[in-house]
Amino acid sequence: MPIIVHRDLPAYQILLREKVFVMREARAIKQDIRPLRIGLLNLMPTKIATETQIARILSNTPLQVELILIQMESYQPKNTDHNHLSNFYCSFQDAMKIGLDGMIITGAPVENLPFEEVDYWKELEDIMRYAKEHVTSTLHICWGAQAGLYFHHGINKQPLPEKRFGVFAHRVADPTCLLFRGFDDRYACPHSRHTEVPLEAIEANENLRILSVSDEAGVNIVSTTDLRQIYVFGHMEYDANTLRKEYERDIDKGMKIDVPDHYFVDDDPTQEVIVNWRSTAHLFYGNWLNLVYQKTPYVLTP
Repeated sequence: MPIIVHRDLPAYQILLREKVFVMREARAIKQDIRPLRIGLLNLMPTKIATETQIARILSNTPLQVELILIQMESYQPKNTDHNHLSNFYCSFQDAMKIGLDGMIITGAPVENLPFEEVDYWKELEDIMRYAKEHVTSTLHICWGAQAGLYFHHGINKQPLPEKRFGVFAHRVADPTCLLFRGFDDRYACPHSRHTEVPLEAIEANENLRILSVSDEAGVNIVSTTDLRQIYVFGHMEYDANTLRKEYERDIDKGMKIDVPDHYFVDDDPTQEVIVNWRSTAHLFYGNWLNLVYQKTPYVLTP
């Protein structure tokens, strides 16, 4: 939430320069407040786990948040009970009717396919096109971030020589960005992907800015200059054991998979997990919600 201070207080101008969320008394008195409507386009096969992770992390804020779960109409998920989807999910067409302040587009297990060969790509294009015009800010995660960069900016993904798997240290490249309010200079974030977007292609686009990077994992967070589109290649929302489950799943399938980097104590999968990204995740998502809260109109026009 923003802090309310008198405009003549010396701290007011200082906080403004530091891009702290400040509000004048006059605006606070007149301000109407309602729950933020955040649409979650859940493309993950583990829908219940993903929606729980996102709901948990969005709940750690004084703001009221209405989470609207969205599914594709052009694709029928195979790993989630139909009753769960019919009871709790809506189509994007229905979500448009009520309007969205913010939107989250998750990753999906289709990394190795060209975007145009993904079953629901045309529908996803329509959703991203609508969100660009009518949603205050859209948060794209992992494959969702790659899909967004490809659709909005024509930047394609490329395969990695081996899976980027583990928890990596990142440095904040733009500490003045509102999304990093309260961050330390370094933070940890899990990654689990087989592809990446070239750093050079992002740097060459004048409409994009790199917000954080890792020496080991590469670019982590990118945004448009107006923060309406935010691309996160890691998984801040992951639970403590998400990477462990992925690792054990692949081992059980007989797949070649390395132990996730910097995840287990002493990199030993028989040891405990080191959870060092949870506070960062809550801070980042709280900052994003506050950004949406500051910029979104009180009356939505779907």
